[in-house]
Order: sequence, then C-alpha cells, then structure tokens
Amino acid sequence: MGISGLGPGFLGFGHWIRVLCPELGSIGSLIVFFGFVTFFAYKLRKQRHQEMHEGDEEFGELPGMPTRFTFQQLQEATDQFRHKLGEGGFGSVFVGQYGEERIAVKRLDRAGQGKREFLAEVQIIGSIHHIHLVRLIGFCAEKSHRLLVYEYMPKGSLDRWIYYSHGNDAPFLDWQTRRKVISHIAKGLCYLHEECMKRIAHLDVKPQNILLDENFNAKISDFGLSKLIDRDKSQVITRMRGTPGYLAPEWLTSQITEKADVYSFGVVVMEIISGRKNLDTSRSEESIHLITLLEEKVKSDELEDLIDKYSSDMQVHKQEVLEMMRLAMWCLQIDSKRRPQMSDVIKVLEGHMNAESKIDHNFVATSKTMFGIAENTGSSDPPQASHLSGPR
Repeated sequence: MGISGLGPGFLGFGHWIRVLCPELGSIGSLIVFFGFVTFFAYKLRKQRHQEMHEGDEEFGELPGMPTRFTFQQLQEATDQFRHKLGEGGFGSVFVGQYGEERIAVKRLDRAGQGKREFLAEVQIIGSIHHIHLVRLIGFCAEKSHRLLVYEYMPKGSLDRWIYYSHGNDAPFLDWQTRRKVISHIAKGLCYLHEECMKRIAHLDVKPQNILLDENFNAKISDFGLSKLIDRDKSQVITRMRGTPGYLAPEWLTSQITEKADVYSFGVVVMEIISGRKNLDTSRSEESIHLITLLEEKVKSDELEDLIDKYSSDMQVHKQEVLEMMRLAMWCLQIDSKRRPQMSDVIKVLEGHMNAESKIDHNFVATSKTMFGIAENTGSSDPPQASHLSGPR
C-alpha cells in the first residue's frame, strides 16, 4: 500500500508530529511518521488475513459438509479452467474430470456471490439429496477462492432447449419431453418446500437454473439465493433477490414464502409451452411480457395463440397443452395464498386432481392492494430486483 493510499488526513499527521514534538526535527518526524505507516499497514494486512481465515474456519464448522477440495486440485481437474460451460451473474462454470467422474466447477467472482450466499449454497444443497436437485459433490474455500463442484449435466440448462432463435441449433423438444421437464421441476420444488426439515425457498427458479442430463431428466440448480423458513413461521422477511420477469408480486413487500417459487414455476411453465422468453424486448411492444400477454389471451379466449408455433407436436397435443396452461395460471395468482402447493401441482400433473378453475385472470400486480397492501405503486411494470442474478 502506497503512502498516497492513506489519504490527505493521514499525511497531515506528519505535520502534527512536528508541531507537537519540535525537538524531534524533520528526520525524527519522518521516522515516527513512517513507523506509523508501517504499523497501520501491518494492522490492515493482519485484519484481512484474520477475516480470510475466519471465513475458512466457518466453513470447517458446517455439519454434514460435502468434500472439500484444494484450489490446486480443481485447477488440475479443469485443466487450468480451460473449457467454459457458461457464464453468469456470480461467476463462470467449467467442465472437469475428477477421478472417474466428470464434474462441473462453478468459480465465483470476488465481486459476485458473497460469503453469505456461498455459505447458503454449500449448507443448503450439501445437506439435501433428491433425484431432481443437482448434486453438490464438493467445494473449495481457500484464501479468496470460492468454488462449487457439481455433478456434470451433459444437456446443459433448459433455456438452450426451449427458446426459439435463429442462432440456436438445438432441436425442438416434443410435448412429452416438455411435460416430463415440468413434472421434474415440480417434484424438486415439492421436496424443497414440503419434505425437508426446514422449508427451503429457492427464490431463483428460471430455465437457466434447470439443468438436464443425457435423457432430459431435469434437476434444479443454483441455491445461492435460497432461504430457509422455519416450519413454525408463515413467512420470511428478506431483501429483494432473484431475476426480473420471474419475481412474484409479493416481492414488493419483502414478506416471502415458498409460494414465490410457485409463481416463478408458473412463469417457467408458460415459457416451456410458448417456446419464448418471458421478457423479450426483440418483440413488438404489446408482446414483450409473456405473462401480460397471457392475461389478454385468456380474457379473449385465444390461449391457443401462445402455444409454440415452431413445434408441430405441440399443436397435435393442443388440449393437453391448454390444460397445462390452466395449471400455470393457478400458479400465477397474484395473491400467494391462492396459489397451489407444489404437492397439489404434482397431483394435477399425475391426473389425481384438477387444477383450480375459479381463479383470477390478472397475473401481473399493478398495485399493492392487489395482494393485500394499501398504497398504489403506480406502475404496471414487473418489480425490479435490487439483488439480481444473471443467467448461469
């Protein structure tokens, strides 16, 4: 650290030494001054070193921890982070090989996911196991390095397979595959919400966080924004987090339950059905926001217009697709209490019950009164997150 880095206030300290201790003279004052500079630089280095090791100790105390890797091990496993699978808001993901197993290593940016989010991801996904959740193999918390090691999912993330674009060479998914993916997402969320010791709200459900294996079995990934909710509490108060376009209306209040994931699930189902992004600025102004378009189409009895036009198989199964849309609309209720639990969603998907028919066909909150809070927001735009995560 240079002297200039200490600021003008500290540099003025040398002047006060000369005023208060004139007998020291110029050379003596300089010696004292540089002594103080050295002392403060040492204290700063010691503090940073201590914070770094306190963080490491914190990871060491976590119960039921997955495998802890050294940074060198992961460098070697990824061939010096040579082959990048993708890049997102918190860092980059690289493919690697560890022993007989192929792995995906997420290397977190220093300015991205913080220690709190990293701890959350390691603790939450390291202690739960489900066929439709991506398996966390291990992690690295060494000095400033923060890395997560996952099972490798060869088909990548769902967004690659459902969004039509001229540059996307992935084949269109048939209806049965899309239906299977929807069912797997529902089962993964049901486990988090209803089958764990503590309810877990994922809070960032979107196609980029749904990964696919070689047989298009879907698994939920990326638990960096997740929150634990005690069973004896109805909700948790938290700062806004997630991705614009998938955020439930109640984010305007910051009083969140796992039902925020149910709303996001409804958005993802509509994207899978329509083959387009929820927010697509390349479209005409009236078609930019898929869920607003859904409101208009259901009220004018034109839901068929939203079925993926590029897939003939989707058109063949039109009636099944329309039933799936009705399930999505149940999940998209502005009042979170009127949304189904994910266990009910699974019952509908498996044919054991019907989706609720008496639902409100307004899916985008335009005021706080729409979900039980007085005071008009004065905007029909979807809420913007103060803590955003990009695609990853």
